[in-house]
Amino acid sequence: MKLTLVIATILGVIVPNAVFAQDTGTQEVIVTAQRSHGDGYSSNMPVVGLRRSADFAVQEVTITGDTRDAILRQDEIYQMLANAIGAAPHAGVQIASGEETLQLVTMANYRNLSLKKDNRPDSQKLSFLVKSPLGSGIDAKLAQAKIASFVKGVKPVGRALMETSDDLTFSVVGPDQYRGAIADIIAADAKAMAAKLGDGYGVEIEGLNRPVEWARSGLSEVLLYIPYKLVLLPKR
Repeated sequence: MKLTLVIATILGVIVPNAVFAQDTGTQEVIVTAQRSHGDGYSSNMPVVGLRRSADFAVQEVTITGDTRDAILRQDEIYQMLANAIGAAPHAGVQIASGEETLQLVTMANYRNLSLKKDNRPDSQKLSFLVKSPLGSGIDAKLAQAKIASFVKGVKPVGRALMETSDDLTFSVVGPDQYRGAIADIIAADAKAMAAKLGDGYGVEIEGLNRPVEWARSGLSEVLLYIPYKLVLLPKR
């Protein structure tokens, strides 16, 4: 079903016929790209949306091990991950996993993370994420430094080695909680556009039933938006 909001007069009130929100609850999502997995901006991405700081800086970290005995090698890698989990609260960071949505890694589930073959003989690796909250005077640069210091300080085990393995990215928690704020911004923009058109035209907004989507719009800034469509309509 298509949601249509009609501005009855140039500065009239927008009245929704229906709302169908897809609730992501408190899910934490990575914002390296759009929700639809596209790269950069597209024709479906409106300029109008909510711009805000990301909630976390996120860094991929990999533990590698090359102890010749396979069982001992795996134990060393997992034990170093356990050491990281234990040290994380004191460092003000969290351990997580996931490619699109993030889940915390704890002592109860850390062995669910899979080991993979490394590019050397008799070696394996395990990748996960370390995230640091942004805000309260912590920007992306400071968060990255905090993560780097944490990684360097984790107690090693045997021949296991832990190091950062990808660029810094960011996450936002519960993007659908901002649906109302996004709708307010869209409504204000539509009213302003209607005012510029003059008395002979109004505007119609389509697509506000669609889920909230997201994209990076700066170093640590996120654009949260609904891919709506603004239609110009001559008044009858």
